[in-house]
Amino acid sequence: MWTGEGPRVTRQRVNFGELYADTPLVHVSLSMWDISNSANSRVDITSENIARDGFDVVFRTWGDTQVARVRVAWMAIGTLRSEDAWDI
Repeated sequence: MWTGEGPRVTRQRVNFGELYADTPLVHVSLSMWDISNSANSRVDITSENIARDGFDVVFRTWGDTQVARVRVAWMAIGTLRSEDAWDI
């Protein structure tokens, strides 16, 4: 995403270690970004295709923003298949 202009998007699938009983709620955020300071920083990060076994992280940028790299943090909250599945 360092070269080019206009809309650019990348997706990454995240698979959960355990299957949820129902579709969980998913929160995503940027935990690190390396973006050029020569233009405005335009970024959007979302979760899509959320299912019991995982979800897609979608990162978008547009305009003349130049992105070298980003790191995403996420949290899924939902019902596990069994009360005995808790591992604290």
